[in-house]
Amino acid sequence: MTQTLSAIVNARLPGETGLYRVEISAGRFSRIEPQSADVVAAADELDAGGNLLLPPFVEPHIHLDAALTAGQPRWNQSGTLFEGIECWGERKAMLSRDDVISRAEQTLKLFAAHGIQYVRTHVDVTDPQLTALRAMVEVRDRVRELVDLQIVAFPQEGILSFPGGKELMSDAVTVGADVIGGIPHFEFTRDYGVESVKLLMDLAEANDCLVDVHCDEIDDPQSRFLEVLAAEALSRDYGSRVTASHTCAMHSYEDAYCSRLFRLLGKSGLRFVALPTENLHLQGRFDGYPKRRGITRVPELLDAGLKVCFGQDSIRDPWYPMGNGNLLRTLDVGLHACHMLGMERIETALEIVTDNGAAALNLAEYGIAVGNPARCMVLNGTTPYEVLLNQSPVLASVRDGRCLVQRAAPVHEVAGWS
Repeated sequence: MTQTLSAIVNARLPGETGLYRVEISAGRFSRIEPQSADVVAAADELDAGGNLLLPPFVEPHIHLDAALTAGQPRWNQSGTLFEGIECWGERKAMLSRDDVISRAEQTLKLFAAHGIQYVRTHVDVTDPQLTALRAMVEVRDRVRELVDLQIVAFPQEGILSFPGGKELMSDAVTVGADVIGGIPHFEFTRDYGVESVKLLMDLAEANDCLVDVHCDEIDDPQSRFLEVLAAEALSRDYGSRVTASHTCAMHSYEDAYCSRLFRLLGKSGLRFVALPTENLHLQGRFDGYPKRRGITRVPELLDAGLKVCFGQDSIRDPWYPMGNGNLLRTLDVGLHACHMLGMERIETALEIVTDNGAAALNLAEYGIAVGNPARCMVLNGTTPYEVLLNQSPVLASVRDGRCLVQRAAPVHEVAGWS
């Protein structure tokens, strides 16, 4: 049974000095005040132990319908995106409602144990029965006490390149998808790709949905659908509701082209999701040496004032055989791969997996502020630097005033050593 809390004490807040008491009433933050000294927690209070208190982690990009299917029916031996899609096509034929629900719930419980309370999942809708989507709509309701789940109608095999793709996207909204997806670089032709972006934006506007597009997930520097998506978002004044996921081709763009592109991106207000572990694994597969990392231009986008977040993308599926649900692992890899280990970057790094993720999901009432839902987590460290060094699971996760997770900080001792 989860404990209902009246307050969190001895907490450190980002950007603040000293300790804080954060009071909770009716599942919401009711008062936040500094403490003059460390205090003993009452029975219905959570002792943060001087550690950082942050809003929950946000997982902005995962494929729950494919989670925990690595090796079924075969392994992706080449490590390419394209063999992953082939393997998934074979596994997709075996999907059932119970299969999808079981694997999705296992994965979401893993996420919850790591302090994740907001999740956006892409669900393959290039299936005439929409089996996975119908199951995921059930999952969204079943897990609402653990996480808020957004569902993207994701046309894995294309909107125009898959028979009946346009109709399936519309059907997906009727069934219950919250977000409209796309994959323009995987369409058969560039013309198809451009048209698919316009179609998905039309569908989103007509149904007041958010947008999250798999965009330019390829090493080809001529894959330039990001400019199409950004221009559409700008012309429709929809930018803050549109997310560009992956944008791996930007890693290979010429700087001269990027300088022009960034002007458009800044005006559009798009949100960006980078998937460091997956992009490192899948991209550069057709290179000799040097091999591309394939991760989008994260520091440059951040410096341009754009919101960039990191996601895990996969948990043990045909595209990526690893994954444990810990976003700190993903953040660590991303900071290394993007050359972002200067102290100024480290001090703001946790925003990439909290605030920026919340922006991508267009969340309201997110953050530790009076009146907001009492959703937060205690991390193992007093500063972002310590948290990143420790790489430990969250010490506590609180949702609407209920303590979902609580664990002691790990103690590192070696027998016989003093």
